[in-house]
Amino acid sequence: MSDTSDQPRPLAGQYWLLWDGQCGFCRRAVDWALEHDRAGLLVALPYQQATGPPMDEDLAAACSRAVHLRHPDGRLERAGRACLTVLEVVGFGRIARGLRLPPLVWGVELGYWIVARHRMLFSKLLFR
Repeated sequence: MSDTSDQPRPLAGQYWLLWDGQCGFCRRAVDWALEHDRAGLLVALPYQQATGPPMDEDLAAACSRAVHLRHPDGRLERAGRACLTVLEVVGFGRIARGLRLPPLVWGVELGYWIVARHRMLFSKLLFR
């Protein structure tokens, strides 16, 4: 994948949020996160528009199944745990840290899995 000049570049300390740009539910969730990101720590980019690095074929395939968050140090998180980090970054740290504890984090991952596989239904139920 080639580099393009219109792709945002994260600054030091920023997180890349790679999400499905074709999903309305995802768009609304990303808009909510960006609205609450007062410190400007998130760079949200549909994975379909991301170029390498960090995007490659393996990461693109993984992003088609779950949201991914690239930390400033290069670590990647996916699915429910990535969502918890986003919550922490935008100011809901106490809640996010609590939900990371087992067995709560397992419930977060299960909830993410269910919502991700039924995004159209949840989009209709939550965003009329």
